[in-house]
Amino acid sequence: MLRNISILFCRLWLDIIRGLVIYRLLRSFFSSTDDLLDFDFSASNALFSVASRLEKLYHGKAYVGLRIPDPDTGSRQHIDLAFVTKGKVSVVSVKNFADFISICKDGSWACRDESGYKKQSHPDPVAEAKKAASILESYLKRRGVALPVGNLPHLVVLPNPKFCSLNFLLSEYRPPPEVITYLKWAQLKPESKGMLSRWLKGAFCGAKKETQEPMHQQLSFVLGTAPMWDRLELNGDKYVLGEFLEFKGKEEDIQVLRNIRRSKIDRLIIQKTSIFGLGCYLSYESAAPLRLQVSYSPRDYRSEGASSSEWKELTVRSSTEILFQPADSRKVRKVKLSTVVSMTLSA
Repeated sequence: MLRNISILFCRLWLDIIRGLVIYRLLRSFFSSTDDLLDFDFSASNALFSVASRLEKLYHGKAYVGLRIPDPDTGSRQHIDLAFVTKGKVSVVSVKNFADFISICKDGSWACRDESGYKKQSHPDPVAEAKKAASILESYLKRRGVALPVGNLPHLVVLPNPKFCSLNFLLSEYRPPPEVITYLKWAQLKPESKGMLSRWLKGAFCGAKKETQEPMHQQLSFVLGTAPMWDRLELNGDKYVLGEFLEFKGKEEDIQVLRNIRRSKIDRLIIQKTSIFGLGCYLSYESAAPLRLQVSYSPRDYRSEGASSSEWKELTVRSSTEILFQPADSRKVRKVKLSTVVSMTLSA
């Protein structure tokens, strides 16, 4: 009898200890001091979604989040994406507007936000895209790209399914073919017929065959080395453009990460070490933080990039954080490394 009670008592304590271990692991995994919990990812996710779809539809390369120097203002012009295909480049502006209301006298657009209640005013997106295309064209010429005669094509995509095309069509404003509403965007196919597809064909189809390859190589090199925002890819297919500032965490982890500098490193990929398929790592420490494997590639300006043999690895605690300044926010955010899938650093 006493033996049975002792066995039950031991099992009870084992269950309690096992529960505490699992609790600490889950708390370490799910708890977060991230300042990005309240961040609105809708705009950046829409941007990367459009870039991905263009690459699939027109078999080109999208350069997202460019920051092109504007000699007239001395500042940098943000460009959502430049799309290169067969020796031709086009500028694409992505506006995640939820609902269109009207065009104001100054040319700005009055739209509702995601909630559907708050009215917001936005500068004329077509004029913005045209200006961005002009600045990019000037930059490419300064870097020796022999562009064909004529302005760079520019396009405004409205990919938000909440966008009300009816109000847009009923307004006095008749958008030029550069504006692609959600309905048109959702139905877009490479072989589509009509005025819109003809315009897109002119924008995204390549230059003459004899000039395609040299021009494509030039554009790929120049845009691949152009100033652009750093990029965070987070769990749940979330993206943030901005500027990486530094790592924060235990001194020994910071020392391990000391060689991760934008002058040397191009990209990081974060993986959780796993045991028993739980996606976690157990140690003898009572706090037992998860361990993360960080793979990073050296910066390489060759078109093919760094080879797989050049990638290096290191291991740090998951409590390590990244200080990141989002492009559309004045607030510096703390991001736990355990929530990061990858980080791309600009030169």
